[in-house]
Amino acid sequence: MRGHEAEVMAGMALYSASVRKKLSAVTAIPPKCRVLEVGSGAHGLIFFFDGAERVGVDPLADHYKELFPLWQDRVRTIAAFGEELPFEDSSFDVVLSDNVVDHAANPRRIVEEIARVLAPGGVLYFTVNVHHALYHWAATLHAGWRALGIPFEVTPFASHTVHLTLDSARQLFAGLPLRIVREHNTVDETKREARALAPRHVGDRFKRWFFKNANWEVIAVK
Repeated sequence: MRGHEAEVMAGMALYSASVRKKLSAVTAIPPKCRVLEVGSGAHGLIFFFDGAERVGVDPLADHYKELFPLWQDRVRTIAAFGEELPFEDSSFDVVLSDNVVDHAANPRRIVEEIARVLAPGGVLYFTVNVHHALYHWAATLHAGWRALGIPFEVTPFASHTVHLTLDSARQLFAGLPLRIVREHNTVDETKREARALAPRHVGDRFKRWFFKNANWEVIAVK
């Protein structure tokens, strides 16, 4: 990104503004809202999302702050895991989690923690990649032989800690005090795009028939 920081920051600002607009269309966001991003990463939504209190949580937060000080210094970041958020109950009015939980050990636990720290009446913006069920079963087998020490990796099956289907992604919210008010997925678009592209390798051939990396977007209120 060196030499392209201004361009990157402009794109980040536009994306954050678009997410805020989606949330505002569902519920009023307090002018002095408390905002948390779980999995703020290198260039998350939080760095250009307006709020009186803005916090980003990521296990690698300290490293990202050193690498990208131009925007990481705009908010307070904390090195912590989403499965154990270091905040009291009902601490935030807005929580953001953008394509994060399938790269963690326990996605359900992260969503439980999000529900805990979100204040009553608060709003959640949540996205995650979803895949054909083939990737879940293949990744499970892949993890098994890797655990046995077999040094053979199939990248399409090792690219996520968890390969969620659309149904299993929805189950992350089951029984929690979160009401989904808007959801959208790009499964059909992802299938069309994969079949329209000339395959470059075996992974692309799988994607033509067994979709991978579709987006599931949710807005929920507590």
